[in-house]
Amino acid sequence: RAAILDAARGVFAEHGYEAASVREIIRRTDLASGTFYNYFPDKDAIFVALIAETAEEARRRVRAARRSARTASEFVEGGYRAFFEFIVEEPERFAFMRRNLETMSNRFGETVLPAGTEELAEDLRTAIEAGHLPPVDVDYCAHAMVAVALELGARLVERSPPDVEGATRFAKTLFLGALAASVR
Repeated sequence: RAAILDAARGVFAEHGYEAASVREIIRRTDLASGTFYNYFPDKDAIFVALIAETAEEARRRVRAARRSARTASEFVEGGYRAFFEFIVEEPERFAFMRRNLETMSNRFGETVLPAGTEELAEDLRTAIEAGHLPPVDVDYCAHAMVAVALELGARLVERSPPDVEGATRFAKTLFLGALAASVR
């Protein structure tokens, strides 16, 4: 399974979702062609598995950064920095995401995005209860923060070199301003 996932990540990074094929994925492994179907029924399934694997690790890192925060600034900056660093730190994952970000969001976003939004909403409630964030509409805030992460992430991967600092600074300024305005 791991060999198939690794090969698929490379194929999707090189060719993009639309042009990738199960045949090309298997060709990059030492496995028999039927082995693919022991683990995945089709190209969509392996693509979703790669997205889920990527999203799970991103959520783990972002959540750790948010949970260690003791201020609104640390909460916002830490979460965004963890996400943006994750996107660019591994060249193959970065290439996979760069090539397929639009497909991930448009075609498969509802498959994996809700878990991250729900975790963020939970972390926002916890931070508000602890006094680290002002009271806000948690549903609106969580969805807006995820949308900004995805959009800035998409812009980030298009830049050469990727500007993690600039994207983090922009998101932090945007949301700290919104949080400050919500107190008024």
